[in-house]
Amino acid sequence: MAADARNPLTGGRAPLPSTTSRTGPGRPAPSRAGAAAQPAAAPPDGARPPGPPAADGPDGSGSGTNGPHPHAPEGPPAPAADRAPARAADGPHTHTLTDPASWAPEGPPPGAEAGPLSRAPLAAPEPLPLPDTAAAHDIPHPLIAHGCWYPSADPSGRHVAFICDRAGVPQLWTGPVDGPEAQLLDSDPDPVIEVSWSPDGRWIAYTTAPEGGEHTRVLCVRPDGSGRRILAGAEPGSSAHLGCWRHDGSAVAVTVAEPTPAGVEENETDAALSRAGAGPAVSSHPPGWAARDGRALLLGGAPPGPPARSFTIGPGRPAAADDRTGRDQPPPLTLSTYLVDPESASAPVFLSSERGAATLRVCDVSRDGRLALLRRGPRGRREALVVRTDDLRVTCTVPVADGDPWIGGFAPDGRTLWLRSDHGREFAALYAVRLDPHGGRQHLTVAAERADCGLELLALDHDGRGAVLSWNARGVSELEILTLEAATGTSSPSSAAGRNPAPRTPEASRPAGPGASRAVALPHEVVTRVAPTRDPDAPVVALSGSQRRPGVWWLPQGTPLRTPWSSRDEDVAPGSRTPVRPVAMRPVARDGLTLGGWYYRAPGRSPGEPAPCVVHLHGGPEEQERPEFSPVYHELLGRGLDVFAPDVRGSSGYGRSYVDADLGRGRFAAIEDVADCAAHVVLAGLADPRRLAVMGRSYGGYLTMASLVWHPELFRTGVAVCGMSDFATFFAGTEPWIAQSAAHKYGHPERDRDLLRALSPMSRIDELRAPVLAVHGEHDTNVPPGESEQFVRAARERGVEAELLVLHHEGHDFRRADNRRLFRRAAADWIERHLTV
Repeated sequence: MAADARNPLTGGRAPLPSTTSRTGPGRPAPSRAGAAAQPAAAPPDGARPPGPPAADGPDGSGSGTNGPHPHAPEGPPAPAADRAPARAADGPHTHTLTDPASWAPEGPPPGAEAGPLSRAPLAAPEPLPLPDTAAAHDIPHPLIAHGCWYPSADPSGRHVAFICDRAGVPQLWTGPVDGPEAQLLDSDPDPVIEVSWSPDGRWIAYTTAPEGGEHTRVLCVRPDGSGRRILAGAEPGSSAHLGCWRHDGSAVAVTVAEPTPAGVEENETDAALSRAGAGPAVSSHPPGWAARDGRALLLGGAPPGPPARSFTIGPGRPAAADDRTGRDQPPPLTLSTYLVDPESASAPVFLSSERGAATLRVCDVSRDGRLALLRRGPRGRREALVVRTDDLRVTCTVPVADGDPWIGGFAPDGRTLWLRSDHGREFAALYAVRLDPHGGRQHLTVAAERADCGLELLALDHDGRGAVLSWNARGVSELEILTLEAATGTSSPSSAAGRNPAPRTPEASRPAGPGASRAVALPHEVVTRVAPTRDPDAPVVALSGSQRRPGVWWLPQGTPLRTPWSSRDEDVAPGSRTPVRPVAMRPVARDGLTLGGWYYRAPGRSPGEPAPCVVHLHGGPEEQERPEFSPVYHELLGRGLDVFAPDVRGSSGYGRSYVDADLGRGRFAAIEDVADCAAHVVLAGLADPRRLAVMGRSYGGYLTMASLVWHPELFRTGVAVCGMSDFATFFAGTEPWIAQSAAHKYGHPERDRDLLRALSPMSRIDELRAPVLAVHGEHDTNVPPGESEQFVRAARERGVEAELLVLHHEGHDFRRADNRRLFRRAAADWIERHLTV
């Protein structure tokens, strides 16, 4: 590595442009839901919003789900001032020096029942036509070992839109479920994140990440590749995320994030989906705190704190707040949701707005248009809101689970709401919420549950009378097709059959429940996405597993058929090496908590021979190790290095208490878990205690740095990818919505300053002994590159070998094939060099 290479980035992220009004001649003003939308006037010739957005995706679904991560609006080029900072040279591997930006603290938390929504939004999104970029099936030098994921079916159920990286970057494709012909609909190089085919079949909506960064746009295109346009996120200073379609296909929901204009006071705020009786937003965490919000079996007491002062939103409706915005801090983002007509025949319809929000996504609109289902709140405190569209009042709130943001939907009559929720329980289940004629909650009951695993994915079929459920059984998916009964007084065995169901929520008579149910056998271990079709017995699913790349399967009558354009199992990796099938392990932490994980044994090694071993730590912290093919693991195994991928406390898949076990001072125990996992594989005779390395991405990158300074003699080397090295600078430089969610998980950057300082690897940098390689994406605004830079700089100042690899055109996730290849080879070279000497 060229230790003296430099990339002159000027900051952790580009400053947000000032927000200006974008209504006026040529732009229709947004209408409220329930009000008549006026036809849109044509924009003046040549008019277009300049530049890409400069705010992160507002949904907060995070990274690491439903995509082929190593574990997993694009228009004409923007003016240089609005794009990413300039680079000295276009190489994939440079060292970077940056200063993070400042942090905007979090807004109010979820609360109880509801009042009216906030005042009118800042500005509505404006569709922007783009040139068509569709391409034929054949592309130059396609990847043989490619992945296909995130399918969405057309109305017939025989064609699918999906994301595929066969051209080296995730792009939008379509193809028949039973034929090899596939078409590239958008050949621009910006990675595609999400896809949704309209119920009427006329449009495909999708989200892209310009320059591979964390700022996203929502586009749409016709199934033949024509009519491509940006729906939201083209305006300076904004970012957008995809929501649901209306059931008639007339509009698609989008969430737009943009800076709150200067001068907006808290008592005028757009912040609230206002509810009376909301609790404090953030509390100070005393020593020993390990609680979240009382909705799970907690490990410690609820966090006390002074009562928050109140401010008023709407006509006399109080909502709790704290001192969220310091004098020197930029205002938080405002998230607003709209229904946008891709044809631009009518103005966008405003649904909701929240200032300082962590997430806000429209998940469903009832068939009669009266009610909308929204998902909001920071991680660990998500909730579903039912919003009445005529007066924009929140009529019902229900806590819901983290993970997949598509939390459920309405029954055809709009009187039953189906939700994936862990309300009052360890594992997420299918809930039926009976609504009154005005959208208020009458009954809440469990419709399908399993005592030992959680509901991970819920997809309602097109007529709302059936659902496909994917259960997470210790990392392996179990798929179930279920008939839904919208009104029944008795329970049905369904998914609880043969198991010991958990106690049901004690609320009156049962309003709805499951009918017939059948399990579907799967050819691979993990379901990452479910796309219902018109035929309830023939859904389309995205699968991945330890023996193959991500692919799309069609399941007519429960028979799994690989789509011809998905790569074959035998093409999982170039060369002759067969992927390693991992073995599940259950280490025990020093405090007695049983952990989880998967062990990969390098080919050709005798069973009793201790091997050099890489302990790989996932992100989140709420992610989970799954038995999926990882090119990084495959590269390491090919070098003769074993891999142990544990789920330390704080991981998903083991219940709510396990997720909460790293809260507050429990994070010190999570750092000790890493050492305990290493000790477990050493004592089992698998790993050589003299040749251990630690590696991880995102939160796993933080744990890597922490492990190197808390256990300086345990690991010979480490590779930290996009990790936080100091919580103070992380909170100062990350996206506002990331900071809001992170404060609930790690602690408040002001009130818990001492705890966060003690947990920061930089506070113990003098203990570092092992060489370290840090890796970062140049456009990462979730964890700014400065986090890696300062750790590497401090290590070098103390005489420890340290290098920094910065990948061009990447953000927090590495999505381009050439960069992913460079990263895994550089990491494997580094570890091999330090473990084999």
